[in-house]
Amino acid sequence: MPLYEYQCQECRKTTEVLQKAKDKPLEKCPKCGGPVVKLISSSAIQFKGNGWYITDYAKKNSAPEGPKAKAEPAAAPAQPKTDKPSD
Repeated sequence: MPLYEYQCQECRKTTEVLQKAKDKPLEKCPKCGGPVVKLISSSAIQFKGNGWYITDYAKKNSAPEGPKAKAEPAAAPAQPKTDKPSD
């Protein structure tokens, strides 16, 4: 449900109201009854429930994922072949 801000033109009090998009805008100040103006503000989103974090989908019995390819030890330099038998 969106959160809207209104400011009274008489007492200058700012009021935040949770309203559905279909609800009528607030017309009177809840404090003094004066006329209010809807303020433009940054939108606020509230995420509720599971599924919003990567950990919510992780398997409980699995180990944490490591690097996909394991580093292999470097191969020893190749020895030149000789045709002579050793003495």
